[in-house]
Amino acid sequence: MTNSIILTTWAVLTFSVMTVGCNSQNQGATPPADESVSPPTTSSQPHESEEASAMSDKIEKTESEWQSQLTPEQFHVTREKGTEPAFTGKYWDHKGDGVYRCVCCGLELFSSDTKYKSGTGWPSFWQPVAKDHVEENRDTSYGMVRTELECSRCGAHLGHVFDDGPQPTGQRYCINSASLDFEAKESEKKDAERTSGE
Repeated sequence: MTNSIILTTWAVLTFSVMTVGCNSQNQGATPPADESVSPPTTSSQPHESEEASAMSDKIEKTESEWQSQLTPEQFHVTREKGTEPAFTGKYWDHKGDGVYRCVCCGLELFSSDTKYKSGTGWPSFWQPVAKDHVEENRDTSYGMVRTELECSRCGAHLGHVFDDGPQPTGQRYCINSASLDFEAKESEKKDAERTSGE
């Protein structure tokens, strides 16, 4: 009996040392050179918003006011928490440089710098322009547990966020095109104007 107590104690101690050792190694470890990820550029880092004062001004409208402002699809997605079919939205394969804003209130939500091709059929980003521009809520609809995303200024339903995105965040912000408006960077606007004038 004494031998079994000694063996059990030895096994527990050995497991504890191995676990602590693995955790401490992972904390300071850097990936091998071929797996390392370049840090995002400064422009794609979440930042303090220039619209911070606007953030405190929540926008509330009646259902009829939203209906008169939005298309039927935009209203269904943003105000009734709908989802557009995959590969049908305006921005799922969009490649322009600029900012994606809330279609309801114009708040900056995502940058083209963090957009990537996820293969899901919806616009996907690995991070919002600023964390406080997007609210996360627990969604238990359809027998699933997901994290819903809403515009923090007007409460528009945007989509969901998942933990299967690329580094550096590992997150996939899966957004409905119908909840977005795209605003091109000035350089892209000038190029478009020059091309249309030729």
